[in-house]
Amino acid sequence: MSRAKVFQKFKNQSTTTIKMTKSTKQKKMHYSGIVKKSILINATRDKVWKKLSNIVGLAEWVLDVKKTVYLSKIKRGIGAIRNITFNDGNQIEEHVVAWENKKYFSYLAVNGLPLRVYHATISIKPKARKLTCVTWQSYLNSKKMTKKEFDEFVSFLGSFYQSSLENLKLKLEK
Repeated sequence: MSRAKVFQKFKNQSTTTIKMTKSTKQKKMHYSGIVKKSILINATRDKVWKKLSNIVGLAEWVLDVKKTVYLSKIKRGIGAIRNITFNDGNQIEEHVVAWENKKYFSYLAVNGLPLRVYHATISIKPKARKLTCVTWQSYLNSKKMTKKEFDEFVSFLGSFYQSSLENLKLKLEK
């Protein structure tokens, strides 16, 4: 299922309905989960960090991103805010809440996802002089949805992270 179809499916869900299926009732609830993907990139830590720490440069490596703009005067570090626009028009606003130069940054999505909570961290760890591990991990808590819907969203998010990280690897290993 494409990113656009997944977001559209969950975008306008009511938070108080109960979904009826053919054979059983599936109560919509809040679910929590973790998504974690890593990749090894043949590039120095500095080169990888330069790309990742440009928090409005997502269109260069994250799938389906049309553009990203700053919503804050702060451009790097805690307090930086960005708005991501995807090719399908969906927008997500994210706030940087933790930052350790050349190691990691964490952010919260405050709208645009079918979630009550989304906290993600992108971290890097040098493995050798020109080998760096990049990890993208998130904790999420859903708006009310069925377990099947939540599992589909988590699966989609994992595929989205992995494909975007593979794209980052291709860009950095040129």
